[in-house]
Amino acid sequence: MSAKLVVLAGPSGVGKGTVVRELVRQKPQVFLSVSVTTRKPRPEESHDDHYIFLSEQEFENEVQKGNLLEHAQFAGYMYGTPRKPVEERIKNDQTVVLEIDLQGARQIKKSMPEAFLVLLKPPSIEELKRRLIERGTEKPEELELRLKVAMGELEAEKEFDAVVINEDVQSAVGQLITLLHLK
Repeated sequence: MSAKLVVLAGPSGVGKGTVVRELVRQKPQVFLSVSVTTRKPRPEESHDDHYIFLSEQEFENEVQKGNLLEHAQFAGYMYGTPRKPVEERIKNDQTVVLEIDLQGARQIKKSMPEAFLVLLKPPSIEELKRRLIERGTEKPEELELRLKVAMGELEAEKEFDAVVINEDVQSAVGQLITLLHLK
């Protein structure tokens, strides 16, 4: 595969962050774009590592300046992908992975049709619900919203170039390495 821009999307709780971090650990030549968000950090998250945490005004300024490749709202917060680091890495022939939601994946495919879209799916909806509950970061009403959104995201499978089922992290990463022909 010759695509230099890879979009890994999937429902909240499917393990996107865990999978991409393990992919980058195994294949350090891959650049993981760090998203910007208006939500507050979770206890295990740090600025510039997991997300770039911005105020709503700072986020809006980035949108107005055209500094984001894509942006979307989810669960009351804004998320987006900074343009400059992605374009610089692609220009230097480096594989770039974006860990984003379906809204963002659609925006990327529209503006950058050469992007390779991978849907990360859970083994089952029951397992997805278990993972979200185990994560313990959502209130019950947020959990229900995330599961409802997940169903819609999974129904969009045909929009993706490939599907990886996250049964376990190592298997999912192995499938990605094979799909992306990473050495």
